[in-house]
Amino acid sequence: MSDSEEAARAASPLKRRVILSAVGIVLLVLGYFFAAAFLPRWWSHRVGSQSDGKFRGGVWWGLFYGILFTVLPLVVARQALRKRFNWKWKVGIVIGALILAAPNLMTLGIVLGNGKGSHAGQRTLDDQAPGFRGATLIGVLVAVVIVGGLQYLVTSRSRRGRDLKDLRSKSRHSDEVADRGHDGND
Repeated sequence: MSDSEEAARAASPLKRRVILSAVGIVLLVLGYFFAAAFLPRWWSHRVGSQSDGKFRGGVWWGLFYGILFTVLPLVVARQALRKRFNWKWKVGIVIGALILAAPNLMTLGIVLGNGKGSHAGQRTLDDQAPGFRGATLIGVLVAVVIVGGLQYLVTSRSRRGRDLKDLRSKSRHSDEVADRGHDGND
């Protein structure tokens, strides 16, 4: 095999990677623009149809989405902190948590977005689901407090159990030392 053939074979995988990377970047950019134009409108219409244009419906659905789709992602994302998972599993867990948080992220995109799709979504939510955005924020805050409180309880109970185990071990050890001292003095 000549040097030029070897160089061509070595360049082929690199060339393929560069082309695939460029195609991937173009698809990501196109996907972003599609999502920015389509998703806010679509999501606001889904929420609007659930709320029936009523303030009470907007508030209840906002609380529901805010609490549920914050608690679930936080509980799932917490699993990524476990040592028994390797980094690939941890990345998958975080991606799963982001997918679970999608309803809240879409609402956040409507609230913070400044594109035409976001503005259309804001108008739709104002008209068809009044109170939804504020109730979602309240639901998110309530969920963070709930998950934080549960995490505190689990951590404190675990710490208390370890402390109790240590105290029992020390008590047994001191009892054994005391028993040996009595046996020798008799």
